[in-house]
Amino acid sequence: MNQPSLFFVIVFLLFSALFFFNSYKLWFKTGTYYEEIHQSLSNPSLPYPFKDFFLKRMQDRKRWEVQQKVFSAIGILAVVTADVLVITNWISSK
Repeated sequence: MNQPSLFFVIVFLLFSALFFFNSYKLWFKTGTYYEEIHQSLSNPSLPYPFKDFFLKRMQDRKRWEVQQKVFSAIGILAVVTADVLVITNWISSK
């Protein structure tokens, strides 16, 4: 396998940080996170595809929170695993 460039590793870790930041907001600032998403989807000037579908799923807030937190937990595990693999590959191929 080819060695990933340092630029790739840094960009990969920045996207991971973005995911972790959103996960933090979901887990520890759930009310604010919910309101931000709901307001964003409710804004008629933003052309989000499937806007009505997502707004309908957000109607039952407790169910939405549980679904998002389960998905987030799986995502955190996947992102940490990918980060470890990328960093390990970068270090071992030096």
